[in-house]
Amino acid sequence: MLRRQLLAGMAGLLAWPAGAAGDPFDGDPFKSFQWPELKKEFLGAKARTVFDARVKVQGPAFAEDPMNVPITVSTDLPGVQRIVVLVDRNPIRKVLELQPLAAQPAVSFRFKLEQASPVRAVVQTADGLWHVGGTLVDSAGGGCTVAGATRADGSWTQTLGQVSGRVFSGGNSAPGGDAAARLRVRIMHPMDTGLVGGIPAFYVSRLSVRDAGNRELLRIHTFEPVSENPVFSFDFAKAPPGPLRITGVDNNGNRIESQVE
Repeated sequence: MLRRQLLAGMAGLLAWPAGAAGDPFDGDPFKSFQWPELKKEFLGAKARTVFDARVKVQGPAFAEDPMNVPITVSTDLPGVQRIVVLVDRNPIRKVLELQPLAAQPAVSFRFKLEQASPVRAVVQTADGLWHVGGTLVDSAGGGCTVAGATRADGSWTQTLGQVSGRVFSGGNSAPGGDAAARLRVRIMHPMDTGLVGGIPAFYVSRLSVRDAGNRELLRIHTFEPVSENPVFSFDFAKAPPGPLRITGVDNNGNRIESQVE
């Protein structure tokens, strides 16, 4: 009985529901007025949410380069269906959405930050509940409203859609004894936000990774705040059979296709 009580108490420390009626922050630990509207817009007015320490968002305390802010999202929650990354105070607040499928519920990438803001990951589990984690990143600002380097010098036209990638074997092993693995992929693309005068929004909108047997391992939807020439890292409990096939498309219909041996 005592053990069950202790476990229940620990679960209460890890996760707590949204705030009580009348709380303008809806229980948000960052006390952000944007959070209730974010939840309604991207999760739905009737979405069930809980702030959960098991959703880990790692980023710098201060964004030295607001056009390339590194973020890592991970969780050990079971049955993860979707991971959505949101930034409260960006002019474009949705950054990406990941369906892990046969991958681990984790992703690392870089994004543009317009001003100091909470950066959140909301993780949906099989029961439909959204688990919310985040971190606060300070910034001098301007990440979303400045043209990227390849746009400024015009070099993006020579590299558009090129993909490079590599699979790394990890030191940890899955329960069956198979070595864990990490896939790192880079896609050459200007990732324009549409917020710079004379440059319309132009960004990679969808990517999929499949193994040698054509099994889809993960699916990711990306949006304008993802950094120029984005680099993504994905984790697997064991190395998937290769070669891995990377396919995708940008919002102008340009196809992305490549293989990682």
